[in-house]
Amino acid sequence: MPETFESVFGQPPEVRASAPGRVNLLGEHTDYQGGFVLPTAIPQRTEVDLGRNGTREHVLYSANLGRSLRVPVGEVGSDFAPYLTGCFALCGVQEGLNAFITSDVPSGGLSSSAALEVATLRALRELYHLDLDDVQLALLGVRVEHEFVGVRSGVMDQMASSLADTQTLLLIDTRSLERRPVPLPPNSEVLVIDSGVPRRLAESGYNERRAQVEEASRLLGVKELRDVTDLSQLDVLPPLLRRRARHVVSENARVQEALGADAARFGQLMNASHASLRDDYEVSTPEVDRLVGLLQAHPDVYGARLTGAGFGGAVVALVRQGRAGEVARAVLPAYTAATGIQGKQVVP
Repeated sequence: MPETFESVFGQPPEVRASAPGRVNLLGEHTDYQGGFVLPTAIPQRTEVDLGRNGTREHVLYSANLGRSLRVPVGEVGSDFAPYLTGCFALCGVQEGLNAFITSDVPSGGLSSSAALEVATLRALRELYHLDLDDVQLALLGVRVEHEFVGVRSGVMDQMASSLADTQTLLLIDTRSLERRPVPLPPNSEVLVIDSGVPRRLAESGYNERRAQVEEASRLLGVKELRDVTDLSQLDVLPPLLRRRARHVVSENARVQEALGADAARFGQLMNASHASLRDDYEVSTPEVDRLVGLLQAHPDVYGARLTGAGFGGAVVALVRQGRAGEVARAVLPAYTAATGIQGKQVVP
């Protein structure tokens, strides 16, 4: 029988909450420069059950990993603990909690960490009757990443996990946090494939890219690259920073154009986004490029790109409605033949 909170801790949980992963169709690596993003929630979710244990120690059990961590109240811990203990700390938890975590959100580009943070914060909100709306909750999740995990992430992942649904895209202005639902282009659906390539250097590479575009902003004398609208403004930058900044500026423009685009044009913008992530931002891998290329070549695919921080992980494609399964069945064997890696369809 599958493990449960009751089987691990001998009593039922006091609260149970969950949150979805997300996939981002356009607007990659722009959210920490005040840019625009277009994520949607995926069906896969992370669930967190919580209960007080009457001690001064947190006991955190991951059903996926089949192991528990014990962390004294007030300490951060290691491994997966900081994602939870950071939430506990920011919510002022002063007592020991039992936590049971289970998830079917794939790791690598689909915000499994944000789903864990948002699910934990939702459970804490219910357990302690905290006065937190969904945006405040998302922003606490960002603080967990910054202050406890050590990844200087933007706001997109937690905002999407907290606020998005699986039926529409969610346009987020990551500077103002204004947001609105955006329908998918007519006659299209989303296909997500896990490349099977573990994310390499994702955290260190992410922080490095963020530092580079922050330096580009400083040299240009702007608050964020969101404020640059003419690519010629980037000509004064050193070559590496120019490439990094060009990705962010052009990606913001792609999101804006996509809002009124049909499926064909939306797909072209996704293809251009991948090229920019590969060449200017340099966060792709040869295996991911091969998978994206196979998808882009399929007649039922409008466009495809890597999604998430990069350095491996997942890819997303916009495909003709009703054809996602057939596309995956055609592309995945060709991908395995070319790379020796077993990819997997995630959505739908």
